[in-house]
Parts: sequence; structure tokens; C-alpha cells
Amino acid sequence: MNNELSTRAEVVSATRDEQGMNTAEYAVGTVSACSFAGILYKILTSDWAQGLLQDLFGKVVDILPF
Repeated sequence: MNNELSTRAEVVSATRDEQGMNTAEYAVGTVSACSFAGILYKILTSDWAQGLLQDLFGKVVDILPF
């Protein structure tokens, strides 16, 4: 009986496709992406980042030949 169960488990694990994410991995990935987006939003809307972006785009516009 035990040998039969282990054989079935081997067949199932050998034929199971492990590509993609399951539901728990989707949940963790979604929470991680939202957390990263929130942190990025807070950084880019800060006064420091606004000044940095304005300076960067100002220099890029000055470099352009037209």
C-alpha cells in the first residue's frame, strides 16, 4: 500500500507543470508590487525628487539641438 502511494505521488509530481504562479504566489507578488509602487510614489512626489527631476529634464532640454 505504501509503495503504491509513493509511486502515485511520483507520477503526479513528474507530470505536474510547475510553470507560472499559484494563488499564494500571486498574492505575495501583488502585495510586493503595490508596496514598491507606494514607496516609489512617495519618493517621486517628495520635494527632493521633484527638484532632482526638474534639474534632470532641464539639462536634457538644454542638450537637445532644437
